[in-house]
Amino acid sequence: MRDILNSITKWWEADETFGLATVVRTFSSAPREPGASMAVSAEGEVVGSVSGGCVEGAVYELAGEVSASGQPVLRRYGISDDDAFAVGLTCGGIIDIFVEPASRERFAHLGDIADAVAQEIPVAVATIIEGPGEIGARRLIWEDQRASGTLGAGDRLDQAVDDDARGMLAQGLTGVRRYGPDGERRREELAVFVQSFAPAPRMLVFGAIDFAAAVARVGKFLGYRVTVCDARPVFATASRFPDADEVVTDWPHRYLSGITTDDRTVICVLTHDPKFDVPLLEVALRRPAAYIGAMGSRRTHDDRLARLREAGMTDAELARLRSPVGLDLGARTPEETAVAIAAELIQLRWGGSGHPLTTTSGRIHHGRQSADGHASDTPGNGLASDVLDPAELPGERTA
Repeated sequence: MRDILNSITKWWEADETFGLATVVRTFSSAPREPGASMAVSAEGEVVGSVSGGCVEGAVYELAGEVSASGQPVLRRYGISDDDAFAVGLTCGGIIDIFVEPASRERFAHLGDIADAVAQEIPVAVATIIEGPGEIGARRLIWEDQRASGTLGAGDRLDQAVDDDARGMLAQGLTGVRRYGPDGERRREELAVFVQSFAPAPRMLVFGAIDFAAAVARVGKFLGYRVTVCDARPVFATASRFPDADEVVTDWPHRYLSGITTDDRTVICVLTHDPKFDVPLLEVALRRPAAYIGAMGSRRTHDDRLARLREAGMTDAELARLRSPVGLDLGARTPEETAVAIAAELIQLRWGGSGHPLTTTSGRIHHGRQSADGHASDTPGNGLASDVLDPAELPGERTA
């Protein structure tokens, strides 16, 4: 929902009623992740996407119906049949979409969500989408033990969801959790969709060179908050890096030592100068990060490894380093190199092979890679997938 938040907040502030459709579960080769949303205004204006085109028309019509009736609907879309006009996913996946009427009255917390996102304050939004509870009941959960709203089934359900939502928020996860009516974790009558609104992951680009400008541009395109850092003030200027969120003039290792990184942080070392690279990588390889890549030739890489070993780094620490940086695409220009780096980031994130799809078989979309390098069965949320027959026909559940 983050990508359509500005648009729907304007409708909400104008006290309009609109239909809001959100992907809450995906199975197999689904085109969009849980959390992807589409909204339809009272005048028929549409923003966002839930399937990349496969079922947009059907969801558009359903959003209008739900907006008029005031009754939320949880609908499943599966594989389309041989009828050219059948509604379904040609990719072979299955998605569950929760469609609800939204307005200042029905979605009172939308303004709070928009404020939290604007201020980069992590917040999780829990919504009952199926079961014996109040369908559409919503609760906001922050990291600092605050919460707002209730799921309407007593304190025990709220407390159970709060605990799970904070854990999901800490990892940036979005997905469905199941409970008993009173929050029992060993029962599953009640389905609660938890959507995490965490600040964008960081990309730290070290070395104010032309390659860094291209990497900053593609990093911003992929949704990262991009920082470019270089010790040379004549090169580290905002005008040279218009796509970066910030440009820092400082010694790279000193800057990195003074900030916090996490398991989503991407670190790109592009200076290929030992006086910058070695002390910087000593810091980087000993702290949390999703990706640490360093640019340079194979000779530069071998020399860099030797210097890092002399500095006392272990083989286990050095194994985290991706160098030379990027996938083997034959890249030469700064822009091509940035694409190669982006390709490696995507490949590591989702567990793809890096081979042309024409030479592979099986599913195209992979589950998100876990910390141990294994793929999850549920794209985008890191939670275990429900087990379904891929041939299952689309179903519908209403409140």
